[in-house]
Amino acid sequence: MKLAILSRAPRAYSTQRLRSAALDRGHEVKVLNTLRFAIDLSGDEPDLQYRGRPLSDYDAIVPRIGSSITYFGTAVVRQFEQMDVYTPNTAHGIANARDKLRATQILSRHNIGMPATAFVRNRADVRDAIERVGGAPVVIKLLEGTQGIGVILAPEVNVAEAIIETLHSTNQNVLIQRFVAESKGRDIRALVVGDRVVAAMRRRASGDEFRSNVHRGGAVESVELPKEFEEAAVRSAQIMGLRVAGVDMLESDQGPLVMEVNSSPGLEGIETATKLDVAGAIIDHISNQVAFPEIDVRQRLTVSTGYGVAELVVRGSADLVGMTLRESGLEERDITVLTMHRGTSVIPNPSRGLVLEPEDRLLCFGRLEEMRSMVPERRRRRAKVRKLPKQPISDPTT
Repeated sequence: MKLAILSRAPRAYSTQRLRSAALDRGHEVKVLNTLRFAIDLSGDEPDLQYRGRPLSDYDAIVPRIGSSITYFGTAVVRQFEQMDVYTPNTAHGIANARDKLRATQILSRHNIGMPATAFVRNRADVRDAIERVGGAPVVIKLLEGTQGIGVILAPEVNVAEAIIETLHSTNQNVLIQRFVAESKGRDIRALVVGDRVVAAMRRRASGDEFRSNVHRGGAVESVELPKEFEEAAVRSAQIMGLRVAGVDMLESDQGPLVMEVNSSPGLEGIETATKLDVAGAIIDHISNQVAFPEIDVRQRLTVSTGYGVAELVVRGSADLVGMTLRESGLEERDITVLTMHRGTSVIPNPSRGLVLEPEDRLLCFGRLEEMRSMVPERRRRRAKVRKLPKQPISDPTT
């Protein structure tokens, strides 16, 4: 295949390893500076220019998008997607992972274990937020910090309030997160490729430092992951829309707690610790998937008038409970079930003989009007209409 690595750091270890792994497998590979692309929407089809010239054809890309160019970098990746070029990490997935709040919101919907987290903006709400996550000490995180930068441990409530107030005054948004004391300055980095963890390492903080990042001087060692940690890592990456990801987890008394999903994980630390060819595993995955470029399913399926994608939830009191998909009548209503979510399990392309259970979530494609009729109306409070005040319009001088 012909492969492009999108990177502004051609001499970086990760870029060099990916390039070498691709060449060793007989692929044609080039490292392209992400900022030298120009998105061309002037023709009949989406296209890209590189260094002022039309870009030649590529089968796949490996995006290594730094946090400082997230907006432009994801726009370039999105353009490759529109050109049907395979990418293991979509623009949507990269954007999801780059914003810690957005990532936490997405993962919280899917029963992924995470440290208790709160997000507030008003100073008056800070103390309550700290109490909701378990009280001091708390961890304060900048939404777009990387490599441990912008992660602060506040030992007391007053200190936490002062730090958050200072950061807010500089227009910084922060997360307030429970400090998981039993992790003792260590965490797990699992490298997910496709639907499996190809390598994992434990990172330990140095000295009094509570951040275990390698860039902060943390020590690393290879580790064999328990099944629950591996499942949490793979599910987290897939939920975020990433096929290559570094998933950071804490070892807590409640099991794995996902801290972060990184869309451009560094390879030096984990290859050094595990002695495994992680770059090669990434290239092999891309080579196997290159014929199936990622597509925006909702975008492609909603171009027909009156049709769309929706999620239907089987309620406990609904008539569908106990029926098979064949008996449910969905097919007769021009509704196709693409995927079923049952608890933490995902059943792709479910068989017609599958029996429906309460709280099953069906991802469906079909007539919007038919699907709309199957969604129960939300109960709404009827607002009481008050009498018009004696002075309907306030005096602007008061």
